[in-house]
Amino acid sequence: MTLETWLAFFVACWVISLSPGAGAIASMSCGLQYGFWRGYWNAIGLQLALLMQIAVVAAGLGAVLATSELAFSLIKWFGVAYLVYLGWRQWVAVPGQIAAGEGERPLGRPLTLVLRGFLVNASNPKAIIFILAVLPQFLDPKAPLLGQYLLMAATMVAVDLLVMAGYTGLAARVLRALRSPRQQRLLNRTFGGLFIAAAALLAMVRRTPA
Repeated sequence: MTLETWLAFFVACWVISLSPGAGAIASMSCGLQYGFWRGYWNAIGLQLALLMQIAVVAAGLGAVLATSELAFSLIKWFGVAYLVYLGWRQWVAVPGQIAAGEGERPLGRPLTLVLRGFLVNASNPKAIIFILAVLPQFLDPKAPLLGQYLLMAATMVAVDLLVMAGYTGLAARVLRALRSPRQQRLLNRTFGGLFIAAAALLAMVRRTPA
């Protein structure tokens, strides 16, 4: 892969990561609930799912998913159900007591947050098909593919970690500004509604016929 090709891919990674989606909503939700350092474990789970999706595409299985209506539907509806579940949990979340100075935040378990992020990304079949469509455009078929896939995976993960750090940190700062249970409840229900909206958008996704 030439430097020019990598730079073009680098720019594409920023555009893709900055586009709001279920991963961004999940990152902001975790930042809101747990603060930055604890909530950032969610971003680790998002990246593990991204690496799995890139590996699936590199192994050639992405093409199978792209042409299998059953596999696409099973993953899609699992994703819809999981996003609805996250939306409901956020909607009914009890506002925490935040003092004028430091706020007390619930301590989410790191592995639970990692799994949450992993499921949010892994349950989006369109992501694999998107990667299947985008990555080959930057590959040099005359050069060894493994090294190119590893470089692209490292680039995508590094960029997405930075972007999700921004989303998580932004929500964590919002949390510090909250002073009343009413404000917190409103924000919880806003994020709950965003999860439901993401689920509705995913439900409308259709597999593009081969």
